[in-house]
Amino acid sequence: MHEKKQFFIRDPWKFDPNFQRPVTPNDELGFETRSLHAGFRPSESLERFRAFVPPIVPSMTYPYENFDKIPYPVYGRTKTPTTDILEQRLAALEGGQAALTAGSGSQALFNLIFTIARPGDNVVTTLNIFGEGYKQAASIFPERCGIHFRFVEDPADPKSWDKQIDSKTRLVWVETPSNPALFVTDIQAVADVAHSHNVPLMVDNTTATAAIQRPMDFGADIILLSITKFLAGNATILGGAIVGPEDLTEDIRWNTTEFVGAIMPPFDSWLALQYLETLSLRMDKHSSNTQIVAEFLAQHPQVTLVNYPGLKTHGQYDLAQKQMKAGGGMLSFIVKGGIPSARTVMDSFKLVIHAVTFGTSRTICMHPRTITHEHMTQAERDKAGIDDGLIRLSVGLENPNDIIADLEQALAKL
Repeated sequence: MHEKKQFFIRDPWKFDPNFQRPVTPNDELGFETRSLHAGFRPSESLERFRAFVPPIVPSMTYPYENFDKIPYPVYGRTKTPTTDILEQRLAALEGGQAALTAGSGSQALFNLIFTIARPGDNVVTTLNIFGEGYKQAASIFPERCGIHFRFVEDPADPKSWDKQIDSKTRLVWVETPSNPALFVTDIQAVADVAHSHNVPLMVDNTTATAAIQRPMDFGADIILLSITKFLAGNATILGGAIVGPEDLTEDIRWNTTEFVGAIMPPFDSWLALQYLETLSLRMDKHSSNTQIVAEFLAQHPQVTLVNYPGLKTHGQYDLAQKQMKAGGGMLSFIVKGGIPSARTVMDSFKLVIHAVTFGTSRTICMHPRTITHEHMTQAERDKAGIDDGLIRLSVGLENPNDIIADLEQALAKL
């Protein structure tokens, strides 16, 4: 039994530029091994569970041992035993000290910013972020919380990041590769700039996952994850997480999450643990399939551009080779003719499914201009590379020849 940790409401979490992530036994294990063992060892659970797989503990409250002994977890809004295992595993995979789950990736982002920033503070990021994140940055936080977001002019230039950071900056936020244009940001370069101002760097690692990219190895301090996407891999659960220093994750847990009740429930946490066991295998297959599909699209006469870090024509190909193990499972491509052509292609698919998500075992397409990034102005979409004819393709685990055949027959309709 552990006594409840106390994290009182106080000034925003302060970044410690001298923080050194402690070395744990997980650091000595390979990624695949951590995916299977981090947070739960059957031999260590004999007294409590006598189980080979992590248990589902559906209780939402936990009895006190006595009047003065508070259990931890104490209530289902803060942590459950099953969610605790998932949080330990996510932290081990990303190389972080601790993790905290949320009801979705978007909620994880909201909880983080709501905890560390106050009215008058700012966050520095780019337009290369997911649609719901942009909505939070462009209107929700500025209008309702007085927290403002600064979008760097040239995310490839460290000076552009440096220019936007000031004494009121509480966070620098990068999404790489970005959704949907697959822009690759130099994590180490931006980390160096942020740290020169004693500001933490958060990297959204949803698109790549830790199986492909480990941002903390390049200087990132905080990781944002949508568990809904590749981490789960099959569109059956919603979830998100923040990975970072324990004092940060616990500050969010006790000063935000406890009051909004936003952690993943036990059953979804248990499912996520099962899915993570095959993450490395799945990401290898996603990446190899996507590389094949990207090379096909790159030579198609109706396609004007393919965004994929694994292509040598990609603007940040060399950087991607340095930061990423592979290109990942998502690409986007532009068809000639704008929205009408995109509509024709997407309505002609027979195998590829039109749906609003990515990272699933089945191949999925989506039109960013009219769905996820509709809240952006046209000038902002132009700057972020979101053309009217852009189609986002999350390449699944099917036989790649079948995916290409479906693309071929759909593009032939143009």
